[in-house]
Amino acid sequence: MDVILLGTGSPIPSPNRAGPATLVRAGGVNLLTDCGRGVVMRLAAVGVAPAAISAVLLTHMHSDHITDLNDIITSHWVMNPAPVPLKVFGPKGAKALVEATLAMLAFDVKYRIDHHADLNAGPNVETTELEPGDSFSVGDCAISAHQTDHSPVFPTLGYRIEQGGGVVALAGDTVPCPGLDELCKGADIYVQTVIRDDLVRRVPMQRLKDILDYHSTVEQAAQTAQRAGVRTLMMTHYVPNLMPGQEEQWREIARPHFTGEIVLGDDLTSSSVAAK
Repeated sequence: MDVILLGTGSPIPSPNRAGPATLVRAGGVNLLTDCGRGVVMRLAAVGVAPAAISAVLLTHMHSDHITDLNDIITSHWVMNPAPVPLKVFGPKGAKALVEATLAMLAFDVKYRIDHHADLNAGPNVETTELEPGDSFSVGDCAISAHQTDHSPVFPTLGYRIEQGGGVVALAGDTVPCPGLDELCKGADIYVQTVIRDDLVRRVPMQRLKDILDYHSTVEQAAQTAQRAGVRTLMMTHYVPNLMPGQEEQWREIARPHFTGEIVLGDDLTSSSVAAK
């Protein structure tokens, strides 16, 4: 399994970081977790066309995680030579989100159908709402949904993907909680959004300081990884934005709490799990 951090940014705009999105490639399956700004461009950078997305896994409905869902839906529809459904999985509310997105795209859909003789219907999106504990398969990937804690955002989910003996845990936005420990237990790779609370506290804006309430710090992500027996911790969704040359500084904050491998960096940073 290959895990690629397509977008490592946050709601804070960056010229170098796309919005939150992670791709897992396993056994011929392409699983996209979240759809932050610029996701289709980052998919192109790793050679994955939107038509090749096997499923979209949504962690929650914060705007920075879903802003380009519309681009995934449109590109998957238009670029497929046949009417292949796009599978979207997410917490309660995902169906309403998809329906609203399709309503927003109604003008575009009509224009394309009117112009292209081989298009006689709009995008076909199959949306499944999940509860913690639900499990399903995409190809030969076994996926389970786990409750995370991003309160007051509710519900939120993390995803555990198992294939070929390897395990990838994708946590999304959350603070440490029992569901997160269950999600990450024994994972080969654990992907966690992180903030530097020492830097955020210096910003003279309460609205930004509020994010300390519901995101894992670098230290907390490392502690979760150690507690769960994780092999590799991949950090993403950096707040504030990770600046060039700061990678080792962020690793040094995590190292006292975690003895495994620590991966972080620019968009398209990747890590792999060998078949067992």
